[in-house]
Amino acid sequence: MTNKRVLVKFSGEALAGEAGHGIDTKILKYIAGEIKSLVDAGIEVGIVIGGGNIIRGVTAAKDGIIKRTSGDYMGMLATVINGVAMQEACEYTGLQVRMQTAIKMEQIAEPYINRRAVRHLEKGRVVIFAAGTGNPFFTTDTAATLRAVEIGAGMIIKATKVDGVYDKDPNKYDDAVKLDNLTYDQALSDHINVMDDTSIALAKDNKLPIVVCDMFKAGNLLDIINGNTKNCSIVR
Repeated sequence: MTNKRVLVKFSGEALAGEAGHGIDTKILKYIAGEIKSLVDAGIEVGIVIGGGNIIRGVTAAKDGIIKRTSGDYMGMLATVINGVAMQEACEYTGLQVRMQTAIKMEQIAEPYINRRAVRHLEKGRVVIFAAGTGNPFFTTDTAATLRAVEIGAGMIIKATKVDGVYDKDPNKYDDAVKLDNLTYDQALSDHINVMDDTSIALAKDNKLPIVVCDMFKAGNLLDIINGNTKNCSIVR
């Protein structure tokens, strides 16, 4: 499996490290180094980061004081904060980076314009897509899949804390079995948590492979793009 253009999705929680909230700059530096290895290998890279290390819309709205729509907008702003941090970390390693947001905030980033994003990628710039889809009730998983389809990525890589997809939580069950290859329909089944259903259905409609891997295994992203799929699971 080889791809010139990929989209990598990181969870916001991954940036928090052991603290469980906020941003751990050591993790930022590590991720930026992994992204740089892709760019140095000639890969065009788009990035989407969640906002769970700061706030989740569902959690903010759970007691009814904050409306779900407002909670989701708060979550979108959290992804912008993470995007700024990731942009700084990537630039620190020497990469050229542009951030585009689905909600206009020109003093911080460009508005999302597909043709401009593709042009940045063609010029070797990393593009960070922030603020989700710009709409409430859609997750950053869905935003990542949408952007991957829009920019013509060959795959979407969901970088997590585990080395793939399991039939049940490997942190809770010793007999959990890793599923190296899944169909989209398997991924949509209730007991397998890959991404949310909307994002999987969108990937299925556009025949976009979803790769789930351990982000903390150094060199894993580049290995996967170069065809070494030992340490991941693939949905296609």
